[in-house]
Amino acid sequence: QVQLVESGGGLVQPGGSLRLSCAASGKIFSINAMGWYRQAPGKQRERVATITSGGTINYAGSVKGRFTISRDNAKNTVYLQMNSLKPEDTAVYYCNAWVFTPEGYLEVWGRGTLVTVSS
Repeated sequence: QVQLVESGGGLVQPGGSLRLSCAASGKIFSINAMGWYRQAPGKQRERVATITSGGTINYAGSVKGRFTISRDNAKNTVYLQMNSLKPEDTAVYYCNAWVFTPEGYLEVWGRGTLVTVSS
């Protein structure tokens, strides 16, 4: 069984910064793409940023230039550095990974971490 555990959420003022981390654990052969998604109250979950094992990165237009995704393959960990935060960035942020395991190729989600941007 593979688990993703997020950390780093919290309350921050507009214009502030937060860094999210997500560590994968369990029976893992390797991890392909990893990413961050978010879901604001009353809205659908949306993609924020993704990064492949080879380092190819994609950002949602709303966060481009403000957020930076990175990963440490040796630690099976993905990060999201969020700068210049806005109230509209308030959401539960979920980690996502596509993982090669003994049971096959699986999509795994974390439980989420709440980010609140408010003065």
